[in-house]
Amino acid sequence: MPDRIYNFSPGPATLPQEVLAQAAQDIVNFNNKGIGLIELSHRSKEFMAVADEAEALLRELLAIPANYKVLFLQGGASTQFAMVPLNLLGPGQKASYLNTGTWAKKAIKEANLVAEAHVAYSSEATTFDHVPKNGDYEVDPAAQYLYFVSNNTIYGTQFADFPKTEKMLVCDMSSDILSRKFDITPFGLIFAGAQKNMGPAGVTLVIIRDDLLDRAPANLPTMLRYKTHADKGSMFNTPPCFAIYVVGQVCKWLKAMGGVEAMEEKNKEKAALLYGMIDSTDFYKGHARVDSRSLMNITFNLPTPELEALFIDQAGQEGLDGLKGHRSIGGCRASIYNAFPRQGVVDLVDFMKRFEKAHC
Repeated sequence: MPDRIYNFSPGPATLPQEVLAQAAQDIVNFNNKGIGLIELSHRSKEFMAVADEAEALLRELLAIPANYKVLFLQGGASTQFAMVPLNLLGPGQKASYLNTGTWAKKAIKEANLVAEAHVAYSSEATTFDHVPKNGDYEVDPAAQYLYFVSNNTIYGTQFADFPKTEKMLVCDMSSDILSRKFDITPFGLIFAGAQKNMGPAGVTLVIIRDDLLDRAPANLPTMLRYKTHADKGSMFNTPPCFAIYVVGQVCKWLKAMGGVEAMEEKNKEKAALLYGMIDSTDFYKGHARVDSRSLMNITFNLPTPELEALFIDQAGQEGLDGLKGHRSIGGCRASIYNAFPRQGVVDLVDFMKRFEKAHC
């Protein structure tokens, strides 16, 4: 579409145009039933089919075994910072955390309100410019799980290889879920806000192993229990219907594109184009260490804050939007999730070359 810009925002982020077009139609008249999608009862057979299809597609794309529940919850990924320890840690118990950025810090803070968070590793001293390798940290022997954030949107770092430990893994995959293949069996729980790589804001995916559902203490409020939502198929209360529908549509699109494995190769290619540009010059400098670079969020700086502001402004004028870095570190950030088109990266690289030539 000629009137579309390239949205490099870290979230809410780019969605496939095919999905947007279908959603625009269904929000007015779903399946030619004379009623809009967002008007349907969440307990109607029509919407139950939507939710069932979304779950089935997620299970297929991520190879989720039958002994894991798939939940569609509200409250954003931030609510999961508290729900995880509330459900998985009993009195006097602790968990180990890898502190690799803002969202890990927030999760550690919430865990310490509930139980005890043992910080096994922190990269804060170097402004979270890397993630640890296996062997760089020791998990507390008494820890019930090891918690980490797979991709750090603000700092542009990502675990290329997941931690290896005898402990159960718990992971916030909000910004790179569905972008690469992985084995789910070492994980007890995975959660992800949809708005970065999976759909619109409003729904949070939780994948939890069956045996963990009964861990919650008896005095935990009903809505904060994973078992409440698992027992009712995410329909204990009115779910975020439209957001769940879009997640299903995005999964359909992803399957048609060749699935997660094919998308991983596309993501590597897009990221290589942009990192190649950054590495080819001293004018641009990447924030993340080379061995920790994210395929989803590419962070970089220019020689001065003034040039960065000019770069962001002029890029916006050319339809390259959302390149301003997070307020906590400044600079620039290009988020290139699954649905972000390769051509947008090509156009950004071309702009970067022209901007450097004009200001060197």
